[in-house]
Amino acid sequence: MVLSLIERGPVRDSGDSFEVIAVGPPELDLSAPDDERIYAALAAERPDVIVNAAAHTAVDKAESERDLAFAINAEGAGAVARAAARMGVPLVHVSTDYVFSGDKPAPYTEVDAPAPTGVYGASKLAGEQAVLASGADAAILRTAWVYSPFGANFVKTMLRLAETRDELGVVADQRGNPTSALDLADAVLAVAANLKADAAPELRGLFHATGSGEASWADFARAIFAASAARGGPSARVKSITTAEYPTPARRPANSRLDCSLLAQHHGVRLPDWRSSTNAVVARLVYATLEEAKA
Repeated sequence: MVLSLIERGPVRDSGDSFEVIAVGPPELDLSAPDDERIYAALAAERPDVIVNAAAHTAVDKAESERDLAFAINAEGAGAVARAAARMGVPLVHVSTDYVFSGDKPAPYTEVDAPAPTGVYGASKLAGEQAVLASGADAAILRTAWVYSPFGANFVKTMLRLAETRDELGVVADQRGNPTSALDLADAVLAVAANLKADAAPELRGLFHATGSGEASWADFARAIFAASAARGGPSARVKSITTAEYPTPARRPANSRLDCSLLAQHHGVRLPDWRSSTNAVVARLVYATLEEAKA
């Protein structure tokens, strides 16, 4: 989904607010990117800022859908960036930790050399490169381990499985920064407002944007179940397993941790601790399920 943001006046402390307009197929189809059609679809909305949150994110399927992944994540990203440059409006582009191999023992910074190990990461890296080459007034936000009350994601999967299983094996030798999509959306809007208000070059380029703090997938699962159980929702015991015990078509980075200090330094944005955000999302999901059961 590509978002057109139209400024609508001051709210909160930021002095900026936006009307968000989602633009997608058939008007804008990144699976078959065409510069003129993409430009026309975005220009019709007369945006003040463009956010490209569209991606082929099925990491394992990307291994067998290479052409589609590169069409959306690389060629499509470049077409959106060129449209933003042509319109003269800022662009916020969302990328991923999968551009890195995961072999570094410390959190990755923006100056670390990318080395993707699979099609998804390679296609997203190609998308970053296309955005940077487009001449667009852009900030690229790499994020990781995203979850939310909506769509398919780790939190919802854990809660669903716990409805019928007492114990779940969850990988404990991969570490990252669980990131609420709600927090990430706030960060994107803050960065968008900064780009629109200030031409400073240090606000452009690559930034990392994840929830604060780190965890393994097993740690994350235990926090999910603790938050759910406290509200009368489903819970299960977590058995720590290794990556080798849970093979997947695409290799997952053992280290997905991203250093987000540059985002805080230049944009004044720091995402909340993952534990508090996980608690809030789980509470929302559990209470929604309980309300549905009453209906």
